[in-house]
Amino acid sequence: MQLPVQSHSTIYVAEWELGAGPDELVRVAQAADAAGFLYVAVCDHVAVPADAAPRMGTFWADPIATLGLLAGVTSRTRLLSHVYIPAYRHPLVTAKSFATLDWLSGGRVIVGVGAGHSEGEFAAVGADFARRGSALDDALEVIDAALREEYPKAPTPAFTVDGSVGLQPRPVQTPRPPIWVGGSSRPALRRAARWDGWIPQGTRRRDLPDAIAYLREQRAHLGLADRSIDIGANALVGRGPADETAASLDSLRSIGVTNVQLSFKAESCNDLVEQVTRFGEAVAPLL
Repeated sequence: MQLPVQSHSTIYVAEWELGAGPDELVRVAQAADAAGFLYVAVCDHVAVPADAAPRMGTFWADPIATLGLLAGVTSRTRLLSHVYIPAYRHPLVTAKSFATLDWLSGGRVIVGVGAGHSEGEFAAVGADFARRGSALDDALEVIDAALREEYPKAPTPAFTVDGSVGLQPRPVQTPRPPIWVGGSSRPALRRAARWDGWIPQGTRRRDLPDAIAYLREQRAHLGLADRSIDIGANALVGRGPADETAASLDSLRSIGVTNVQLSFKAESCNDLVEQVTRFGEAVAPLL
């Protein structure tokens, strides 16, 4: 699940989140951990342009710092950035952050990345919005190398990483933490096909079969058809009977979905924790 409290976008923030803080964030993450959730996720914005603030808000806690806190208060759930924008930082800085987080968490990181969408934010941090796709591709080559090797080599059009510098601590996961790519456009799907997972963003259930077919087609072109890939979906969990909820979610298997990001409509932190706990007790065993 994507965690509440960490971001206050007016598109989805609940009223109770506006007065919440780290304690509530931790409670929800611990409930997801206890319920057996695959991951908890947080998102990434550095500086929201003033003209976008009425829609997006400006409260976006740093994802690495937030996941670092959650690493210390959970034990099983994976820690996902949904999604991190590598174009805002040098890729060695990104690799260092995620390697450290994987080390601190005992090997629970999933590196979720995306190209970004806020042109004003790119301008604010001195990044080129027009070439954000190629910037992400270049950054991923460096991140991949730096998470695999202490002295990475990854010459790209944008970066020269030639094995002359080393990065520690090393991640616990080998050969490196998984890299998942977010987005629902054709370029995002082509990019995701090269890596370990796809995080749909805004893809409707009825559009998933076509998107997944395209993703697998691209993966075959790359000679990766025989390698597994994590494929996500999104679902709102209601308060109906557990067997009906489980059946709805389980039907996603047949189209190739391997994990589902759940969302719950909650009136308070207590309400959300109760729903997450109930899901773990009543619905999850039926899947």
